[in-house]
Amino acid sequence: CLQYKRWQNAGIAPPYLAINVSGRQFKMEGFSQSVIKILQETQTSTENVELELTESFLMDDQEFAINTLTELKQQGFKLSIDDFGTGYSSLSYLKKFPIDRLKIDRSFIQDLENNREDYAIVRAIIELAHTLNIIVIAEGVEEEGQRDILEELNCDIIQGFYYSKPLDGVAFTLYLQQSRSKTRLVE
Repeated sequence: CLQYKRWQNAGIAPPYLAINVSGRQFKMEGFSQSVIKILQETQTSTENVELELTESFLMDDQEFAINTLTELKQQGFKLSIDDFGTGYSSLSYLKKFPIDRLKIDRSFIQDLENNREDYAIVRAIIELAHTLNIIVIAEGVEEEGQRDILEELNCDIIQGFYYSKPLDGVAFTLYLQQSRSKTRLVE
Protein backbone atom coordinates (compact mmCIF):
# COMPACT_ATOMS: atom_id res chain seq x y z
CA CYS A 1 0.00 0.00 0.00
CA LEU A 2 2.88 2.35 0.71
CA GLN A 3 4.41 1.57 -2.68
CA TYR A 4 1.07 2.07 -4.39
CA LYS A 5 0.76 5.47 -2.71
CA ARG A 6 4.24 6.38 -4.02
CA TRP A 7 3.16 5.40 -7.53
CA GLN A 8 0.03 7.53 -7.17
CA ASN A 9 2.09 10.52 -6.02
CA ALA A 10 4.39 10.05 -9.03
CA GLY A 11 1.38 9.86 -11.37
CA ILE A 12 2.21 6.35 -12.59
CA ALA A 13 -0.01 4.11 -10.44
CA PRO A 14 -1.85 1.25 -12.13
CA PRO A 15 -5.65 1.39 -11.78
CA TYR A 16 -5.62 -0.92 -8.77
CA LEU A 17 -3.43 -3.02 -6.53
CA ALA A 18 -4.25 -6.75 -6.41
CA ILE A 19 -3.35 -8.44 -3.13
CA ASN A 20 -3.43 -12.20 -2.61
CA VAL A 21 -5.06 -13.12 0.69
CA SER A 22 -4.38 -16.52 2.23
CA GLY A 23 -7.12 -18.59 3.82
CA ARG A 24 -5.39 -18.22 7.16
CA GLN A 25 -5.40 -14.41 6.89
CA PHE A 26 -9.00 -14.29 5.70
CA LYS A 27 -10.19 -16.38 8.65
CA MET A 28 -8.32 -14.34 11.28
CA GLU A 29 -10.55 -12.51 13.70
CA GLY A 30 -10.66 -8.83 12.78
CA PHE A 31 -9.26 -9.36 9.26
CA SER A 32 -11.50 -6.72 7.66
CA GLN A 33 -10.69 -4.16 10.34
CA SER A 34 -6.94 -4.76 10.06
CA VAL A 35 -7.03 -4.28 6.27
CA ILE A 36 -9.03 -1.06 6.66
CA LYS A 37 -6.54 0.17 9.26
CA ILE A 38 -3.60 -0.43 6.89
CA LEU A 39 -5.37 1.51 4.16
CA GLN A 40 -6.11 4.39 6.52
CA GLU A 41 -2.48 4.50 7.69
CA THR A 42 -1.21 4.55 4.10
CA GLN A 43 -3.98 6.85 2.83
CA THR A 44 -4.95 4.30 0.19
CA SER A 45 -8.54 4.07 -0.99
CA THR A 46 -10.41 0.77 -0.95
CA GLU A 47 -11.40 1.58 -4.53
CA ASN A 48 -7.76 1.04 -5.52
CA VAL A 49 -7.45 -2.36 -3.85
CA GLU A 50 -8.53 -5.76 -5.09
CA LEU A 51 -8.39 -8.69 -2.69
CA GLU A 52 -7.75 -12.04 -4.37
CA LEU A 53 -9.02 -15.16 -2.63
CA THR A 54 -8.76 -18.76 -3.76
CA GLU A 55 -12.02 -20.60 -4.33
CA SER A 56 -11.03 -23.65 -2.27
CA PHE A 57 -10.90 -21.88 1.10
CA LEU A 58 -14.01 -19.81 0.37
CA MET A 59 -15.90 -23.08 0.16
CA ASP A 60 -14.70 -24.30 3.57
CA ASP A 61 -17.12 -22.12 5.51
CA GLN A 62 -19.44 -20.53 2.97
CA GLU A 63 -21.58 -18.57 5.41
CA PHE A 64 -18.50 -16.99 7.00
CA ALA A 65 -17.06 -16.28 3.53
CA ILE A 66 -20.25 -14.63 2.29
CA ASN A 67 -20.51 -12.46 5.41
CA THR A 68 -16.86 -11.39 5.30
CA LEU A 69 -16.89 -10.77 1.54
CA THR A 70 -20.07 -8.72 1.90
CA GLU A 71 -18.45 -6.65 4.65
CA LEU A 72 -15.37 -6.03 2.48
CA LYS A 73 -17.51 -5.21 -0.56
CA GLN A 74 -19.49 -2.68 1.48
CA GLN A 75 -16.19 -1.02 2.40
CA GLY A 76 -15.48 -0.53 -1.31
CA PHE A 77 -12.97 -3.30 -2.05
CA LYS A 78 -12.89 -5.10 -5.39
CA LEU A 79 -12.99 -8.87 -4.80
CA SER A 80 -11.77 -11.66 -7.02
CA ILE A 81 -11.65 -15.43 -6.92
CA ASP A 82 -8.18 -16.63 -7.88
CA ASP A 83 -7.36 -19.98 -9.52
CA PHE A 84 -11.00 -20.43 -10.55
CA GLY A 85 -11.88 -23.87 -11.81
CA THR A 86 -9.39 -25.82 -9.69
CA GLY A 87 -11.46 -26.13 -6.54
CA TYR A 88 -14.83 -27.61 -5.87
CA SER A 89 -17.07 -24.60 -5.79
CA SER A 90 -20.77 -24.82 -6.37
CA LEU A 91 -22.22 -22.56 -9.03
CA SER A 92 -25.01 -21.66 -6.61
CA TYR A 93 -22.41 -20.08 -4.33
CA LEU A 94 -20.74 -18.28 -7.21
CA LYS A 95 -23.86 -16.15 -7.57
CA LYS A 96 -23.98 -15.53 -3.80
CA PHE A 97 -20.37 -14.36 -3.41
CA PRO A 98 -20.21 -10.57 -3.99
CA ILE A 99 -17.24 -10.80 -6.33
CA ASP A 100 -16.09 -8.55 -9.15
CA ARG A 101 -13.63 -10.81 -10.96
CA LEU A 102 -12.81 -14.44 -11.70
CA LYS A 103 -9.24 -15.42 -12.49
CA ILE A 104 -9.15 -18.52 -14.69
CA ASP A 105 -6.42 -20.83 -13.47
CA ARG A 106 -3.40 -21.17 -15.74
CA SER A 107 -3.89 -24.96 -15.93
CA PHE A 108 -6.76 -24.31 -18.37
CA ILE A 109 -4.74 -21.79 -20.38
CA GLN A 110 -1.54 -23.80 -20.92
CA ASP A 111 -2.97 -26.12 -23.59
CA LEU A 112 -5.81 -23.87 -24.71
CA GLU A 113 -4.73 -23.99 -28.37
CA ASN A 114 -4.67 -27.80 -28.59
CA ASN A 115 -7.12 -29.13 -26.01
CA ARG A 116 -10.81 -28.98 -26.89
CA GLU A 117 -11.86 -29.58 -23.28
CA ASP A 118 -9.74 -26.67 -21.98
CA TYR A 119 -11.17 -24.46 -24.72
CA ALA A 120 -14.73 -25.46 -23.81
CA ILE A 121 -14.14 -24.88 -20.09
CA VAL A 122 -12.54 -21.46 -20.65
CA ARG A 123 -15.35 -20.41 -23.01
CA ALA A 124 -17.98 -21.56 -20.50
CA ILE A 125 -16.31 -19.73 -17.60
CA ILE A 126 -16.12 -16.50 -19.60
CA GLU A 127 -19.74 -16.74 -20.74
CA LEU A 128 -20.98 -17.63 -17.25
CA ALA A 129 -19.02 -14.84 -15.60
CA HIS A 130 -20.20 -12.26 -18.13
CA THR A 131 -23.80 -13.37 -17.60
CA LEU A 132 -23.27 -12.65 -13.87
CA ASN A 133 -21.57 -9.28 -14.65
CA ILE A 134 -18.22 -10.57 -13.44
CA ILE A 135 -14.95 -9.54 -15.12
CA VAL A 136 -12.76 -12.42 -16.29
CA ILE A 137 -8.98 -12.52 -16.01
CA ALA A 138 -6.94 -15.28 -17.67
CA GLU A 139 -3.69 -15.98 -15.88
CA GLY A 140 -0.62 -17.77 -17.13
CA VAL A 141 -0.77 -16.59 -20.75
CA GLU A 142 2.60 -17.25 -22.34
CA GLU A 143 1.97 -17.43 -26.08
CA GLU A 144 0.41 -15.27 -28.76
CA GLY A 145 -1.99 -18.05 -29.77
CA GLN A 146 -3.38 -18.26 -26.25
CA ARG A 147 -3.84 -14.48 -26.21
CA ASP A 148 -5.59 -14.55 -29.59
CA ILE A 149 -8.06 -17.23 -28.46
CA LEU A 150 -8.79 -15.38 -25.22
CA GLU A 151 -9.42 -12.15 -27.12
CA GLU A 152 -11.73 -14.06 -29.50
CA LEU A 153 -13.62 -15.40 -26.45
CA ASN A 154 -13.94 -11.83 -25.08
CA CYS A 155 -11.79 -12.40 -22.01
CA ASP A 156 -11.62 -9.04 -20.22
CA ILE A 157 -8.04 -9.09 -18.90
CA ILE A 158 -5.11 -11.24 -19.97
CA GLN A 159 -2.00 -11.62 -17.86
CA GLY A 160 1.12 -13.71 -17.94
CA PHE A 161 4.67 -14.04 -19.21
CA TYR A 162 3.49 -13.13 -22.71
CA TYR A 163 3.42 -9.53 -21.45
CA SER A 164 6.03 -9.59 -18.68
CA LYS A 165 7.79 -11.84 -16.25
CA PRO A 166 7.32 -10.97 -12.56
CA LEU A 167 9.15 -7.77 -11.64
CA ASP A 168 10.47 -6.49 -8.33
CA GLY A 169 9.36 -3.08 -7.06
CA VAL A 170 12.17 -1.10 -8.71
CA ALA A 171 11.79 -2.80 -12.09
CA PHE A 172 8.01 -2.42 -11.96
CA THR A 173 8.34 1.28 -11.16
CA LEU A 174 10.52 1.68 -14.27
CA TYR A 175 7.97 -0.30 -16.28
CA LEU A 176 5.17 2.01 -15.08
CA GLN A 177 7.23 5.12 -15.94
CA GLN A 178 7.96 3.81 -19.43
CA SER A 179 4.32 2.84 -19.95
CA ARG A 180 3.20 6.32 -18.86
CA SER A 181 5.68 7.94 -21.27
CA LYS A 182 4.35 5.84 -24.17
CA THR A 183 0.76 6.75 -23.23
CA ARG A 184 1.61 10.46 -23.29
CA LEU A 185 3.05 10.07 -26.79
CA VAL A 186 -0.20 8.47 -27.97
CA GLU A 187 -2.37 11.12 -26.29
